[in-house]
Amino acid sequence: MTTIGHFINGRTITPQGRSQSVYNPATGNAEKSVLLASKTTVEEAITHAQTAFADWRNTPVSKRARVMFKFKHLLEENAQHITALIGQEHGKISHDAAGELQRGIENVEFACAAPHLLKGEHSKNVGPSIDSWSEFQPLGVVTGITPFNFPAMVPLWMFPLAIVCGNTFVLKPSERDPSCAMYLAQLLKEAGLPDGIFNVVNGDKEAVDVLLSDERIKAVSFVGSTPIAEYIYTTANTNAKRCQALGGAKNHAIVMPDADMDNAVNQLLGAAFGSSGERCMALSVVVAVGDEAADQLVSKMQAAMSELKVGSYQDASNDFGPLITKQHKQRVEAFITSAERQGAKIVVDGRNIQVDGYSDGFFIGATLIDSVTPIMESYQAEIFGPVLQVVRVDNMQQGMQLIDDHEYGNGTCIFTRDGEAARYFSDHIQVGMVGINVPLPVPVAYHSFGGWKRSLFGDLHAYGPDGVRFYTKRKTITQRWPSSGVREGASFSFPS
Repeated sequence: MTTIGHFINGRTITPQGRSQSVYNPATGNAEKSVLLASKTTVEEAITHAQTAFADWRNTPVSKRARVMFKFKHLLEENAQHITALIGQEHGKISHDAAGELQRGIENVEFACAAPHLLKGEHSKNVGPSIDSWSEFQPLGVVTGITPFNFPAMVPLWMFPLAIVCGNTFVLKPSERDPSCAMYLAQLLKEAGLPDGIFNVVNGDKEAVDVLLSDERIKAVSFVGSTPIAEYIYTTANTNAKRCQALGGAKNHAIVMPDADMDNAVNQLLGAAFGSSGERCMALSVVVAVGDEAADQLVSKMQAAMSELKVGSYQDASNDFGPLITKQHKQRVEAFITSAERQGAKIVVDGRNIQVDGYSDGFFIGATLIDSVTPIMESYQAEIFGPVLQVVRVDNMQQGMQLIDDHEYGNGTCIFTRDGEAARYFSDHIQVGMVGINVPLPVPVAYHSFGGWKRSLFGDLHAYGPDGVRFYTKRKTITQRWPSSGVREGASFSFPS
């Protein structure tokens, strides 16, 4: 069985210590093991990152960007291997994994623009012979704690931009699918990144708590569930660290009576069931306005869902794969059962699905539940599985109130042909990312990603312009060179 260690100071290490199994979720078999970093191992990674920072922060930004250009090329050159690693440990179908990787590469492309992004600002003669300028300096050693559902994309949201801004980085990926992060580290080294600047420590809460408490870590970026995001944010702030912690979601799509229903159904299929619903931007609730629209939507969804294919990542004809663990599969099934017990109608039931050749895999089929109400447990929680729930309302205002009342505010969308309704919706809805006939409104790399309410803890969103601000600190310098021979008396009034 392959043992996955840590990547510290440019090499892979496998110290003695605790470990846990890494499963192939399609087969249900433990095919690898991953070492769980001790306090000593994490501190070793931080020490090397701290040492490397002194030279890296003074490396010309154009040279830092050239490493990212090379890294981007290597990601594209090795895309097939990366997507296979994602499939083996996460279960994501190859085409879905390729899409994930491409969105990550786009963030590397943005990082390549660092010479422009870090230019700063300059004003001449703000006063007599006085010039003032701002520059953006790196923070030091920063860390990223990333989730299982995007083992390539979410780390690529973080470390390329942090590194190109002059920081050094310690990544703690999910212990459920750690191989991708280790391979990204090897590619960075091949791209010419000096040792110590990027480090990977695999582990669990023990590793996380070291990263949150060590005074040498200056900033923490996190993506995961809301309870953990709140813990990360609170602990990081207690220890005087900058922090952005992206949490959970319950994304609603309002379907108006005038919507192109066939298009809405096609869009909802991918948005609800792609990646087995294990996306923080997955559309898990349809808010249908009026019973006529709801009946039509449910009927068309039911027919379309009968054509979906579920299976292993290796077969690109499959639409989605298994859930990440047996325990998570049981959790999703429990939510479906609870909705049924509370009076909802199971229109399409994905429980007890059988996938030929993969009887022990962690599969749940696409599930459609109608007549869901806000008091139901399945509505309130983030299910994080291939489950789409339908809530019926009388008008758009009721639908918007449902969305605004929910504790999460990550993403939402509206399907309509009415420009006035779309404009009102996007202007007033209390959600951070909004789609108009776009079910997964994930911002492109040169914008920034982040929700509202309990979907984000912290002031700055991930990647894009906010990412540059998060990984740098502004320094403003005001200088004066008075004319020779001129001497002024002391002034005790505030300068203006």
